[in-house]
Amino acid sequence: MRAGAFLYPWDVNGDPAAPARLAGLGLDRITLASAYHSTRALTPRHPRHRIVTAAHAAVLYPPDPARWQGRTLRPRPAGDWAPGDAYGAAARALVAAGLEVHSWVVLAHDSRLGAEHPETSVVNAYGDRYPWAPCIGQDAVRAHLVELAAEAAVRPGAAGTELESCGWYGFAHLHAHDKTAGVTLDDTAQYLMSLCFCPSCREGYARHGADPDALAADVRSALEPVWRGAAPRPAPPAALGWRLEAARTLQEAAVAAVRAAAPPGFRVLLHADPAPYRCGANAGTEPRHILAVADGVVTPAATVAPFARHRRDGTVLAANLPVVAGLGGSPATLAADARKAAAEGATELRLYHAGLASDTDLATVAEALKDLG
Repeated sequence: MRAGAFLYPWDVNGDPAAPARLAGLGLDRITLASAYHSTRALTPRHPRHRIVTAAHAAVLYPPDPARWQGRTLRPRPAGDWAPGDAYGAAARALVAAGLEVHSWVVLAHDSRLGAEHPETSVVNAYGDRYPWAPCIGQDAVRAHLVELAAEAAVRPGAAGTELESCGWYGFAHLHAHDKTAGVTLDDTAQYLMSLCFCPSCREGYARHGADPDALAADVRSALEPVWRGAAPRPAPPAALGWRLEAARTLQEAAVAAVRAAAPPGFRVLLHADPAPYRCGANAGTEPRHILAVADGVVTPAATVAPFARHRRDGTVLAANLPVVAGLGGSPATLAADARKAAAEGATELRLYHAGLASDTDLATVAEALKDLG
């Protein structure tokens, strides 16, 4: 089973030892960020820094001015955390070390976009905006994300891409200095708090036969017990048709745009969840549909099986396994977890995250990959 790991360009650039170190772990490929959201990241082995602060969502290469000319929504280049063609420099170094490189593109997760263009954001049933979550029900947002997918995915030297957040984003997000854990939100409550009621989504609900005002009232009613410490009432089903349509068509358009821009053989995967209503980095999908659209998915090891039931010849099912102990990962059980994922139908492994892991974590990963052969 081939194994790859996630990486940021700043884990490589300025550290000449990084490519050989990563190749020495027994990895076959690297999924390298080319468009990424704001973050504060540890770099435990870099010779020049220990913390990288990415102040806003950005592309980690110079965006093509001609592609974005005249567009109101456009990607922002990175600041000093990833200057110039940071992606390209890191990719070249990794390829020279014998590693296959695939681009890692974050789409519907962009707080800079929400700050500069608040009208693009998800609006919940209470009227609160989520500036980190672009609403994929809006035509302008969808056009922007599809164009971004095509540009950020097909970078020089990339053999394929992985599209993250290619679907609905919602409430769950580690926003700056989050203070949202005072009330526990279960899966239903997370979904209810993620439903969007911007003008485009209100029109979408209406097209699917739901009155948007009545639906918003039903959502607030279903959530009312949560604020008193009880479980939510059942979620009203009226919203799902519109949201499924918006997610399906965005995913189809993004994959088609990448393929149109890419050379033959370029592989397109989506970070995906098999529950269509889910929001987030692993976007909710309909497994049969998405595996007919993309070349495969990257999904948590626990959710491989629902995709495996719809696998065709050549379908990639990459099991995402966290290997950073400090972030809740379990490098010590990697070999056993990988074998279990393979039994569920996984064809590849994806390890999160080679740049964030400690030396001890990486040594354990190397032993596990050796054990797996």
